[in-house]
Amino acid sequence: MSGHSKFANIKHKKEKNDAAKGKIFTIIGREIAVAVKEGGPDPANNFKLATVIAKAKANNMPNDTIERGIKKAAGDVGNVNYKYVTYEGYGPNGIAIIVDALTDNTNRTAANVRSAFTKGQGNVGTPGCVSFMFDKKGQIIVDKEECDMEADDLMMTALDAGAEDFSEEDDSFEILTDPDNFEEVRKALEDAGIPMISAEVTMIPQNYVALTDETAVKNLQRTLELLEDDDDVQAVYHNWDE
Repeated sequence: MSGHSKFANIKHKKEKNDAAKGKIFTIIGREIAVAVKEGGPDPANNFKLATVIAKAKANNMPNDTIERGIKKAAGDVGNVNYKYVTYEGYGPNGIAIIVDALTDNTNRTAANVRSAFTKGQGNVGTPGCVSFMFDKKGQIIVDKEECDMEADDLMMTALDAGAEDFSEEDDSFEILTDPDNFEEVRKALEDAGIPMISAEVTMIPQNYVALTDETAVKNLQRTLELLEDDDDVQAVYHNWDE
């Protein structure tokens, strides 16, 4: 759920997703509720909802759970009072961190985020202080072991659908899109039967920063763990070269 752009270890990513699945489903449930409130229950006419459904499917949320969430949200629109909030700041050695939250209590969330930064010897900054170091992109990750299509064919399928970039790692393929083209590319891959381990609009660092000091690494890990354990936090992006 961290939105990292490096997927050098798919196995680790899967294990982490499995461990955090309960929280991921809660996060997606909130996103469904907000999307339905803002644009209605039909994903064909609600781009935001279609994007959340894609994220849900990539995280193996059952279809009936997705449909129940949409129906519940459609019948409960007046009681949906979640608000999107973004925080930016610095971890140890100037590591850039962006935190996306969806909350019904901004005071609580702000205090928890500030505490997480402080406990890791970092600090929350002003809006825009680090976001210029990231690019907003649609990102789709495909596990090589689960993909029967040849790399060249997968690349052409993605590029023909409007993808901007295609790269091959040791155990995965990464497809990047403009955020506006993300859903079209994702749908083309889904129609082609491509299994996606991750499909979301995310923030990708322009450059990565390595940490060599053990104390700095521990402090950063503490901040990231505290943030990712917070129920209000939807995603955490950073430029640490893990």
